[in-house]
Amino acid sequence: MNFYSLNKKAPNVSFADAVVKGIAPDRGLYFPESITPLSASFFKEIENLSNEEIALTAIRQFVNDAIPEEKLKIILAEVLDFNFPVVELEENIATLELFHGPTMAFKDVGARFMARCLGHFSEGNDNEVTVLVATSGDTGGAVANGFLGVKGVNVVILYPSGKVSDIQEKQLTTLGQNITALEVDGTFDDCQRMVKTAFLDQDLLDAMQLTSANSINVARWLPQLFYFLFAYKQAKSKGKEIVFSIPSGNFGNVCAGMMAQQLGMPVKHFVASTNVNDIVPNYMQTGTYNPKPSIATISNAMDVGDPSNFIRIRHIYKDNFELLTENLSSYSFTDEETKEAMLSIHKNCSYVADPHGAVGYLGLKKYQEENPNTYGIFLETAHPVKFLDVVVDTLDTTLEIPAQIKKVMDKEKKSLKISSYDELKGYLLKE
Repeated sequence: MNFYSLNKKAPNVSFADAVVKGIAPDRGLYFPESITPLSASFFKEIENLSNEEIALTAIRQFVNDAIPEEKLKIILAEVLDFNFPVVELEENIATLELFHGPTMAFKDVGARFMARCLGHFSEGNDNEVTVLVATSGDTGGAVANGFLGVKGVNVVILYPSGKVSDIQEKQLTTLGQNITALEVDGTFDDCQRMVKTAFLDQDLLDAMQLTSANSINVARWLPQLFYFLFAYKQAKSKGKEIVFSIPSGNFGNVCAGMMAQQLGMPVKHFVASTNVNDIVPNYMQTGTYNPKPSIATISNAMDVGDPSNFIRIRHIYKDNFELLTENLSSYSFTDEETKEAMLSIHKNCSYVADPHGAVGYLGLKKYQEENPNTYGIFLETAHPVKFLDVVVDTLDTTLEIPAQIKKVMDKEKKSLKISSYDELKGYLLKE
């Protein structure tokens, strides 16, 4: 299995090269040369399989011989060492909880899988890899935790000053070792722009091996398809067509769900639910894609003005707008609507949703207005405690602080403040 650039102006590469490079030399995202659907018997018998068995069957064709199967099994066992429960809240509405990992965010799976892949590829190699990543919230903590202490890998995380939650900031600024946090005077889009500029800078490329741990990296993105297979395993017995509603920022998660669909997973439809950063909802209405500066919201991990993975989504459906609309709907919601949804879920279901999950719930409810005979699953992508101020203020309740969060709360924040690309470049070259 090789991977090709969606810009189609760069050589095809192996899985290992795609992971290490992160992005193709022509600045395109890597995409697998082929997708072979899994057998009908796999989906028929999925209830009898463990999560590790499901994941191995799904990912094996993409990894191919880059990692021996026995080593891949070990990696998956380490990565999937927590639960992914589907919790029913209302008739035909459930949530898939993806926050039971070490940093309590869905990105734990992809970050840890990629870290272990890079660790494997660097064995016996003296060349260090620098992972350069921008975060709008949870990516930073998940990447920091996943890569902590990985030999031969240095991690540099850019995050927008004052635009991530206190807990998110603690998770990415307190670990030390091979993790460095750069606090950027700007927005997530500014952080993302700096990272993209670095990957175009020949001075840097000549001086070091750069890769990214955002969902543009195939090892971060592809493992996210596991969630949808795990959910299908739990919801299959409902006997209804399944719809997934995904709170969406950079669109890696919904894109991964579509890859599970390409593997043959029976699913009726996907809903990409966004906050007021409504580039994709507008595109789905008009057919015109117009990126714009991001707007800060209470669901900050979705504050993205130009989602990187949407080009992969369009590619999956052969850039056929009609085919895309058959498989995807997208709606946007305001902070006020998000808070009202959090209140409604808490009052009616005795369940505490974080702002991102509430946006996913809203998108699902909107879709089911015209498609009521479906079983809808919205993704809870982060534990509500990670957005403690918003949740407490909105619901007028208290939350118990989980052990994963307690261990970072009293640690000292360490970050370097930068405001320009030149400062980022100077830091990287100095290192």
